[in-house]
Amino acid sequence: MSFFDLKAETIDGASQALSAYKGKVVLVVNTASECGFTPQYAGLESLWKEYKTKGLVLVGFPSNDFGGQEPGTAAEIKKFCSVKFGVSFPLFAKVKTKGEGQSDIYKFLAAKHGEPKWNFHKYLVGKDGQVLAAFPSKVTPESDELRGAIDAALK
Repeated sequence: MSFFDLKAETIDGASQALSAYKGKVVLVVNTASECGFTPQYAGLESLWKEYKTKGLVLVGFPSNDFGGQEPGTAAEIKKFCSVKFGVSFPLFAKVKTKGEGQSDIYKFLAAKHGEPKWNFHKYLVGKDGQVLAAFPSKVTPESDELRGAIDAALK
């Protein structure tokens, strides 16, 4: 089983096979619009713009699992991300990241690296579709720790 064997619903309601990202490094982030970490959207967008031509795909999965901080509809989330942060990286439909009803994506991501503890938890998936590392919310998109891991995965 690999990350690329899964599929998810995009923010626009279309089914997306994650095999579309096969051979790329993927950074998966659970996002929320009303969180103290929400400003990380700006850093994530910068990271996406810098690395997308180098083989990184950044994907956001909105989640209302932590403090009810993503209460909006798909359309509201998409508008917020676009208007407030100019988000152009792929966003998916809201998912459950933990507990009952956990999405297949997060079951896979959490299997070896644990469930997210809060919004803006990051999983780095290698070109082979296996999770290489997980980073807690406090690890920012600008951090040397995250960028070093991405650089190593892209080699």
